[in-house]
Formats: sequence, C-alpha cells, structure tokens
Amino acid sequence: MAEARPDPSPRDPGPAPLAPSQWGVWLGVGAAALAARLPWRLQRWLGAGVGRLLAVLLPSRYKVAARNLELCFPEMSPLQRQALLRENFRAFGIGLFEFARAWWGSVEPMRKGLKVEGLEHLEAALKPGKGVIVISGHFTTLEISARLMCDYAPLAGMYRPHDTGAMEWAVKRGRLRYAQAMFTRDELRPALKHLKQGGLLWFAPDQDTRRGESVFVPFFGHPAYSLTSTHQLARLSGAAVIAFAHERRADGGYTLRLSPPFADFPSKDATADTARVIGAIEAMVRAVPSQYLWLHRRFKRQPDGQGALYE
Repeated sequence: MAEARPDPSPRDPGPAPLAPSQWGVWLGVGAAALAARLPWRLQRWLGAGVGRLLAVLLPSRYKVAARNLELCFPEMSPLQRQALLRENFRAFGIGLFEFARAWWGSVEPMRKGLKVEGLEHLEAALKPGKGVIVISGHFTTLEISARLMCDYAPLAGMYRPHDTGAMEWAVKRGRLRYAQAMFTRDELRPALKHLKQGGLLWFAPDQDTRRGESVFVPFFGHPAYSLTSTHQLARLSGAAVIAFAHERRADGGYTLRLSPPFADFPSKDATADTARVIGAIEAMVRAVPSQYLWLHRRFKRQPDGQGALYE
C-alpha cells in the first residue's frame, strides 16, 4: 500500500495534481510561466495591448468597470471616465504579466528604481513581539508589490483558493518562493497562530464575498458589503494593523508605502473598524484610480433589499 501523503500545509503546496482533467490547465500554466520570462519592456508593451484587447473580449466586465467608475467618480465628465477606463484596462493587461512574473519569473527589473516608504512603522509595530496584519486593496499591482515587499519583510498571505487543482498548486508554489506562508481564508487557526507568534499576515479585504462575516460600510459613498476579517483577526490575535499602498509609477518604477498602525484598533464595534479599513483602501484607490481592479462587482449586494446597481 502506498504511503499516505499529508495535506498541503501553509508552507507546502503538496503533490501536484496530474490527472487528465488537469492537463488543459497545465498547458495554460506552462504558457504563462514562459510568458513570465519575456523581457520586462516587451511584457509592458504586450500587456498594454492585451488590456485593450480584453476591453473588447470582456464586454460584461467592461460594463461593470464603467459602472463602477460612474458610481465612484460622479464628479468626472463622461470623457474623463472613459479615459480612466481605457487606462484601467491597460493597467490590467500589464498586471497579468506582473502576476506571472511574481509567481514564476524574475523581479530583478522591478527592483530598479523601487521606492519603499514607511518600513519604520512596521519595525515599530513588531517591537512589542506582536504580529502585524498588513492590508491592501485589489489593485493590478497586488502580486508584484507583495513579492517586492518580501525583500524587506517576511510576509505571509491569506487568499481565496483557485477552483482548479493545477492552478491552485502552481500559484501556491509560486507564492511560496517568496512568501513566509500562504493560508486559505478557511485556515483561521494557523493564521492566528502565525500572528500570535509575531508574524506578518497580508491580505486584501475589499471584495464582496459570500464567505465570512461581512457588513455594509461606505466605499466611495455607496454601501459595500465588506469582510470584518481585519477586526476579527486583530481582536483574536492582538496584532497591529498597517495599510500597504502600492503603485506602478509613470516612469516604470514602483512605490511601496506602509502607513502608521491604526490607532485604537480593534474597537468593540466590528462595523466601525471595517469602515476604517475600507476607508483606508478607498484612499489608496483615489491616489491611483487607474490601477484598481474595477472589473469586480463591488456593489452587487445592497442593504434592505434595494435594487442592484448593475444591469
């Protein structure tokens, strides 16, 4: 009898799923891994083109992004929002190559011209021996920025698993090249243990999801169904909470910025704490609106049975 293999751990992706049903996914993963090794300047050029193409090939997502911009930036003219939408898809296309490079390629070109601000806030928060929760939003620069920050801080991550086994294995293995550990959103106990031992846990709590406790809080002046996970993790672990902003600059470099820890956090009010977290993410979005993931139906659920904001 073959020896049973243990379940994958936060530091081990486990055995690769090689069943025939996964072969098509493996072909896609292989193509992405090869694309991750193209020269960075070529990737940026290709990414901009891919973004323009996706704006045509994904009409439903294009409409969602356009509606989000209409809801969040009513002060802009239609022409201004249209220009922002085009730039957003361009950033999205470049972001696809950044994701692949972060998982399976080299980030040496991204280290040139990198600016990192606020590391002193992280160091101060860690001094008492507590863990630190690092929050970001879902930006097109999300993955590459997390990998670059791992040069300076041993981040672990919390994430939503992929639906297909091959993709989940390949991405987790790629992330474990640089992350301290990776916890799924259901692995609460090991994530808490990591924080209580003084670890860093990074995640993005700004999407509408059916999993986990959520509340409605303002996001660009509209009710947004948002996870209370930052409040819950801080309450249970005693960890500090720091906001992590990141952007791809016009000169091709990157800026990573850590803010001072949230004061008096957590409170006894999960909704108020969640509003503070989402407010911090909104401030990040306002700084670089073209790089946020507007394709997500952020306002698909509304309180009190109000009508949906998307057609």
